[in-house]
Amino acid sequence: MSWVLLLLGILSEVIGTTSMKLSEGFTKLLPSITIFVFYGLSLTLVTLSLKHIDVSMAYAIWSGVGTAIIAAIGILYFKESVSIMKILSIAAIIAGVIGLHISDGIHEKKASVSHIQWKKEIKELQT
Repeated sequence: MSWVLLLLGILSEVIGTTSMKLSEGFTKLLPSITIFVFYGLSLTLVTLSLKHIDVSMAYAIWSGVGTAIIAAIGILYFKESVSIMKILSIAAIIAGVIGLHISDGIHEKKASVSHIQWKKEIKELQT
């Protein structure tokens, strides 16, 4: 459930950020209101996701995936310039998020193995 909350937090942040552009410097009422609504919702959802996800992992995913999605929206919807460097940079962000997720899984496996070895050592000492 925490991962769903994080995903919804990312989507809310993307809507809030897109609303910034659509508000045209707070001159459009509805997009100006949605900035605050969706940023508030995003922060709430991400905070709730932190009950079961490490803050370093959640924040990296939230900011990285949100940045990549916003860059894509900028290019596709707002017709912002696109370059090889921009595409490679977005790919690097995505690769970084994947790397963090993989490293977290490796860390958890090492921690479990260490915990099992520790339990075995305690049993050996007791016998």
